[in-house]
Amino acid sequence: MTVTKAPFGTMPDGREVFEFTLENDNGMKVMILSLGATLRSIILPDKNGNEQDILLGFDTVADYLEKSSYQGAAVGPCANRIGNGKFEIDGQTFEVIKNETDKDGNGVTCLHAGGEFSFEVWQSIITDSDSVEFSYTSPDGLNGFPGEMKVQITYKLGQNNDLHISYEAISTRKTPINLTNHAYFNLSGFASGDILSQVLQLNCSQITPVDALSIPTGELMSVDGTAFDFRVAKTIGKDIECDDEQLKLTGGYDHNFVIDGADGTLRKCAYAYSENSGIVMHVYTTMPGVQFYAGNFLKGETGKEGKSMQHRSGFCLETQFYPDSPNKTSFPDCIYDAGQEFISETVYTFETLSE
Repeated sequence: MTVTKAPFGTMPDGREVFEFTLENDNGMKVMILSLGATLRSIILPDKNGNEQDILLGFDTVADYLEKSSYQGAAVGPCANRIGNGKFEIDGQTFEVIKNETDKDGNGVTCLHAGGEFSFEVWQSIITDSDSVEFSYTSPDGLNGFPGEMKVQITYKLGQNNDLHISYEAISTRKTPINLTNHAYFNLSGFASGDILSQVLQLNCSQITPVDALSIPTGELMSVDGTAFDFRVAKTIGKDIECDDEQLKLTGGYDHNFVIDGADGTLRKCAYAYSENSGIVMHVYTTMPGVQFYAGNFLKGETGKEGKSMQHRSGFCLETQFYPDSPNKTSFPDCIYDAGQEFISETVYTFETLSE
């Protein structure tokens, strides 16, 4: 097991960005950038023994800053969407950045807290022969969020091809905390085309349906008899174009799935498989929800090795509190008191099936 550090580039203001490579004895490699604590590459052998990088991403700092739709980035202090860019805590209303706009260019929604965590350079340190720790302090009031928040994210690679992402955060004021990673997976390899033939299973019997702005209505909807039923494994493309109002609202899958039996302990929420590569991924998390996004808004951006990220060429499984939780009292509570620690963990495990 080894961890190495190398320069990746510089920010416009001259700050250095580093790339860390974790490698285990099976030849699995994980690359993480100090820019956005970004998971840039996961490389492992496919069923033919060829190395496959299964993450969408970019080759330069400039591309991450100019083209990114959060590929592999850490997201916070409050991931996903906050309706109308406002929420209330103890009778006080907080208005936060509205970085999602309507067709007229008016800000309507706060998405991923304006990208604060995703485009900042994090402090980084190799903590062991298998792990790297990233730390960042978010100033009080930045983008409207209350409290100075200290955050640590640790990436640890195991010998069983298990990648652990551990999150810790604490704020000086009562505030929403919802941290995740926005990796785009393509288990056939990042340049292999769309992900519609790849198989997905989600241990989720409900979703949080959304309105036309992708804000949850506050209801929980059973997946029974709908395109959202992934309790039995099926290809991502099987029902993605079916006549379903929820799919039409979001251009395909881009919904929070409610993890069955979530209780704060590490629980399996997803399984994915590519027959083309033989690569299998299992996802475990301590969080109550997972956002399944099928890359509906990828539009051919140039990524690694000059390859374009075409429509639905990657999928995301973002472990999280439900979207708009600060405004939905019936959802699991993501408001943390001053000094109360947020702790979560997500684990991705990989294996390769032979012919």
